[in-house]
Formats: sequence, C-alpha cells, structure tokens
Amino acid sequence: MRTEVRKDAVPQTVQRLCARLREGGHGAWVVGGGLRDLLRGEAPKDWDIATSATPEQVTRLFRKVIPTGVQHGTVTVLLGGGQYEVTTLRGEGAYSDGRRPDSVHFVNDLDEDLARRDFTVNAIAFDPGTGRLIDPFGGLDDLQARCLRTVGDPRARFGEDGLRVLRAARFVGTLEFELEAATEAAISAALPTFAQVSAERVRDEWLKALASRQPSRAFEVMRRTGILTVSCPDLVALHGCTQNRFHAYDVWGHTMACMDACDRDPLHRLAGLLHDVGKPATRELSEKTSDYTFYNHERVGADMAKGWLRRYRFSKQETSQVVHLVRHHLICYTPEWTDAAVRRFVKRVGPDAIAPLLALGRADVMAKGLPADKDLAQLDELQARIAAITAQGAALSVRDLAISGRDLMQELQLRPSPTIGRVLDRLLERVLDAPELNERQALLTLAQELVVQEAESP
Repeated sequence: MRTEVRKDAVPQTVQRLCARLREGGHGAWVVGGGLRDLLRGEAPKDWDIATSATPEQVTRLFRKVIPTGVQHGTVTVLLGGGQYEVTTLRGEGAYSDGRRPDSVHFVNDLDEDLARRDFTVNAIAFDPGTGRLIDPFGGLDDLQARCLRTVGDPRARFGEDGLRVLRAARFVGTLEFELEAATEAAISAALPTFAQVSAERVRDEWLKALASRQPSRAFEVMRRTGILTVSCPDLVALHGCTQNRFHAYDVWGHTMACMDACDRDPLHRLAGLLHDVGKPATRELSEKTSDYTFYNHERVGADMAKGWLRRYRFSKQETSQVVHLVRHHLICYTPEWTDAAVRRFVKRVGPDAIAPLLALGRADVMAKGLPADKDLAQLDELQARIAAITAQGAALSVRDLAISGRDLMQELQLRPSPTIGRVLDRLLERVLDAPELNERQALLTLAQELVVQEAESP
C-alpha cells in the first residue's frame, strides 16, 4: 500500500484537467475510488475530480461538458477521449429520504467536503499540482491496516444514506478489508433506512460484490448484520440448516463455498448463491435412512429465485439465465447413461447452458467439503460425451431436424396450426433415440404417421 502518489501515476489527461482548473483560479484534487485504488496498488477504473469551481465555472473552462448532476454540483468533462466527473466542493443538508441530501451547498474547504464522504479510505484527496496527499480522517492508516471505518460517527453516516450499509458489506468483499467494530455495530440500527433503498441500487451492489475474488466475505457481513434479513430472508434460512451425510457443511456454508468456487461472472455467482435456496422449505427426515432429504428443492428454489430476481429488477434475460441454472443444477449423471440419455439431457438443458451448468456442477461438488474426485471425474466424462455427440452433429433441438414446419406444410398439405409444433416435437423425440432417422424422407414418412395419429386422437 502506497503512502504517497507520484504525479506520473496520474494520467496526463487528468493532470491537464486539474491544471486548467488551477489556471482558472480554482483548486482541483483527485478524489474517490480511483485514488483509493491507486494507493492500494490497483489500476483505477475511473478518475473523479473535486474542485472549488462551481459547475458554471467548470463549464466555461472546457469545450465539452455534460451537466450530469448540476443540482448536486457535478458535471462530466469530456477531455482527451475520456470522461471525468468534476464535482464542486460541497456540504450537505439532512437526508430525509434516507438516500440523498435534501440540499447541498458549495463550500471552499476541502476538509469539509471530505467530511461528508462515507468511509475514511474514500475521504483522501491528491493535489496533482503539488503532489500532496490530503488525509484529514486517517484514511491512509486504515488502508494500511485494511480496515473499513466510517468518517465520523457510523450511526450518523449510515442513518443519512441507507445504501452505505450495503456498500460497507460490498467493500469488505471487493477491497478484502475488515469492518471496524463500531462501524459494524452501527449497521443494525440503520436497517430501516436501508429498507428504503431502491431495488435497482441493491441489485447493483450485489453484482459488484459477486464480481469480487471471494464474494462470501461480503455476504457473511450481510448475514450477520441483518442486511440479508431485509433484502433476502430466504438466504438467511440457509444458516443452520443441516444437511445429509453427503455434505460437511450446513446449507449456508455450502452455498458460500459454492459461490466462491464459481467463475467470476456475476450471474454465474448469483446462480451459485441461489442454487440451494429451496432446501430449507423441502427438508425432510427420511425414516428409512435417518438422514435429511430435499426432494424437488431445485424446482422450489428456481421459483423462489425467480421471485427475488424480479423483485430486484433483474432483466428478463438475466432472470431466465439464473433461474435455468438453479432449476437444472442437480446433475445426476452416471456412466450407465446411454447416448440417448445424454442427448436428452442436452435437449432439456439447452446447448447454450451446458458450459455454465457443468461449471456450477463442479463448484457444487467441490463445496460439499468432502473428497470430490469421483464426482468431478463423472462431470468431466459427461462433458466429453456431450462434446462427442455435438461433434457428430446430433439433432438436439427442433432446429436441428432435417425438415422444418414449412416442409410439413408443403409436403403434407397442412395448414399452420399447433399440430405442426407437436409433430416436430415428437419427431425430435424419435431422433434423440435414433439419430439415423434425421433424414428428410424418413422424417416426412414418420410425420405422415404422426399427423394421422393427431387427427384420430380425441
């Protein structure tokens, strides 16, 4: 962790922007997450500037300026092919809605501006002109100690903006810091304020947390502080839900390990987080084995996941992808499967979902906390068999058939009707068992028989 910043560590365009503000008679400092990441030795994702100039003054100094948030003192300067948020030093009024200040007022004191920020590690400024770091709240020491602490009284900071409690949990994951004790203790009192945060903002913070190296760090904070009780109580029910002899952990511990073992695609991680959410609702003690069973938990869990994803404004495509993985995550492959069974598996799951589903299956197996070599080898075998079948050009969907609905209408003089779809589906079922039937004339002959059967059925 750095305790100083060299001027050449800041991009030339950012230096030019700050120099232009200073030439106009204003102060200019690099602030925010970009500076924090630079001090951590990470590549900044963006660069934010604080200035004593008002938005109107900034607009007069630069040719291309977008008034992105003038009411809060923010404009976006387009310079050198980049976009940079430039915000006037400000103080804030009360937060009556638990999310945004009722009013802001511009100030000339950098320390006063930094004092309104959430965490000390985000309340550091750098002057590219002098090369000086400004750190009035001990953010550098907290960076060194990997400690996340609010600026000032944590109860006041969290009470102002309910999203900050979720950001605290997210930073524990993305920065891999620990919450300072008083900061964590203040979260519970702020949960009613957190409950007012929009679903979209909660979703965005979850996705950022899920992209971290070890997202379980963030979700453990959410669980133990009550954040999950507000945002997803179904996940809280996983904690303490004991499993059967095939698992070393309770459902919560298994879920955290599975999520961490998934690749870093946030939606794949989300499927790992939700894949066993249906287990508490389906857990039963078997009289035969004296062990717990979770019959149909994948179906129940898929329905629960769909409800949560819709409530938190995930897109239809994102919802469909995650729900599909949860619904099919229970892969019961054995080497005794016939090739037809493998083809039916691919048809049921869908070719596009095979890779993420098998990846989730591997994470699921590894997260049981028991020797997994045999189960992993079987998943590798299934993947190899799927690859071989795909290479052979096997028909795995109606689109792969050697005839189409148009062919049925032309060759069998059929009118457009639901019969066309049903016949194609039944033809696919035949071809899954006997791939050699996927030939135009053979399918037309079969289709003629199926059409007669359709006409004769009540």
